[in-house]
Amino acid sequence: MPSYTVTVATGSQWFAGTDDYIYLSLVGSAGCSEKHLLDKAFYNDFERGAVDSYDVTVDEELGEILLVKIEKRKYWLHDDWYLKYITLKTPYGDYIEFPCYRWITGEGEIVLRDGRAKLARDDQIHILKQHRRKELETRQKQYRWMEWNPGFPLSIDAKFHKDLPRDIQFDSEKGVDFVLNYSKAMENLFINCFMHMFQSSWNDFADFEKIFVKISNTISERVMNHWQEDLMFGYQFLNGCNPVLIQRCRKLPEKLPVTTEMVECSLERQLTLQEEVELNQVPGDKNPIFLPSDAKYDWLLAKIWVRSSDFHIHQTITHLLRTHLVSEVFGIAMYRQLPTVHPIFKLLVPHVRFTIAINTKAREQLICEYGLFDKANATGGGGHVQMVQRAMQELTYASLCFPEAIRARGMDSTEDIPYYFYRDDGLLVWEAIKKFTAEVIGIYYESDQVVEEDQELQDFLKDVYVYGMRDQKTSGFPKSIKTREKLSEYLTVVIFTASAQHAAVNFGQYDWCSWIPNAPPTMRAPPPMAKGVVTIEQIVQTLPDRGRSCWHLGAVWALSQFQENELFLGMYPEEHFIEKPVKEAMARFRKNLDTIVSVIAERNKKKKLPYYYLSPDRIPNSVAI
Repeated sequence: MPSYTVTVATGSQWFAGTDDYIYLSLVGSAGCSEKHLLDKAFYNDFERGAVDSYDVTVDEELGEILLVKIEKRKYWLHDDWYLKYITLKTPYGDYIEFPCYRWITGEGEIVLRDGRAKLARDDQIHILKQHRRKELETRQKQYRWMEWNPGFPLSIDAKFHKDLPRDIQFDSEKGVDFVLNYSKAMENLFINCFMHMFQSSWNDFADFEKIFVKISNTISERVMNHWQEDLMFGYQFLNGCNPVLIQRCRKLPEKLPVTTEMVECSLERQLTLQEEVELNQVPGDKNPIFLPSDAKYDWLLAKIWVRSSDFHIHQTITHLLRTHLVSEVFGIAMYRQLPTVHPIFKLLVPHVRFTIAINTKAREQLICEYGLFDKANATGGGGHVQMVQRAMQELTYASLCFPEAIRARGMDSTEDIPYYFYRDDGLLVWEAIKKFTAEVIGIYYESDQVVEEDQELQDFLKDVYVYGMRDQKTSGFPKSIKTREKLSEYLTVVIFTASAQHAAVNFGQYDWCSWIPNAPPTMRAPPPMAKGVVTIEQIVQTLPDRGRSCWHLGAVWALSQFQENELFLGMYPEEHFIEKPVKEAMARFRKNLDTIVSVIAERNKKKKLPYYYLSPDRIPNSVAI
């Protein structure tokens, strides 16, 4: 009788092991085996991190093994199990890998295909076509679209993290509990927990150092020491945590009546203002234009107002909408329309890891009504919702294509605009990702026609457009793709947005926003309507009170932390792909990324303010915080 050697690998995360009964069946081209209980006498099977081997003898020839069925039945209490993979050594010396990387919950079962990526057209056997179809039918029931707020991209239909499919939940929900994290942050930052109970003002700028001095780092300390300087103010629009707004101004807006004389002290190259231009305000006595030549505190408060406005745009649009929510759209569409065996699913799944979960948790605790966002930010209480709704009207596919977005803002010239490290490093990472996606596409799509005829791929694109982008033609998101080149660009958008773009706008929050006067989350007095009246006391009274300052500081610290066991760009420990050509492409991808790390590290050696947010060794694979 034929005998197979079955190897079963259990995940190493918390609670991955199980004491339940595990049964295995083999489905071959010539027949199906009986269920076999995988059990070693006097041995505790399926422990966390374990790799267990079993001999399975069948009664008759099964032919080519097509599927492996795993069933879990209750031993005592329901005990979820995380299965990494199964390998099979056949009686004929063949070695077959069955990747899984999924949870089996309750008295559940999973049917696995071997790890070779296949397009739908490659499946000619009925049982494989049926498996493919059933998987998508099940997923489309689990991953449903929902409108969280009118005008938002649609999100997952789940009110709470615990309602999500088990496969996309965090391993430990405590790790992403915003309330616990903020409290922990304030403990770690040595913030007096008594202090944030009072909505009282600070006395002067030095007061802010009392909650800052013990936790300063290289960049944040430099911000504290130089935040009042115009050079530091301007530099942040190039390389701070919101480097996406600055654009080359070729014509002064009609509503901005600025003359050369007004800004003469800032025109260092002895050119006229018009010459520098080639560089929503209604003019009036009560809307003065504040200038560097004005009184010290007039100009300082004007800059503080700009920094506060920039903070809100950064949090709600640059960060929340354009990385978190967009990446969730890609993730939901992927799970709904691409089966596990599809090469694009295998390529993208590491880049949506925990994204739906973190967004669900944010809607549950952070950006919901009366959530933590309301405690610290002026745009809480619904303002952030309105900002996202308005920004959705301007969200385009082109604006997510990094090189195109840089060109559209006129910021692509390294000679005219030096020291724009966000641009320089971003282009390197974009090109590395695009080269990698093009290689993978070339392995599975031998022509443009194959791309066009891949219905599962086209359904994925349509789901993103119709549900994620709300069927808006102005978004420019493709409803279909007909060439390998365009598919490579699209997949690069997905991966770059989830990894590099999120890293660039998220992990610098503590660096640039922990010094409260440099990024006030709320302003408690309106802007001055006249010049020459601002005092230091007025500025301090305008800045956030003690309570909101502490909440803000805890927030930017918590949001700037990497996850435990973070997976960075190019790291793929879950081997969804088993084919040698793809593994070789991954190795080349990592080598290209390592080169970029070296280039950035060498440049940073000479910088007082190093820029490292787009160094690949600091770019997580997905939006997970």
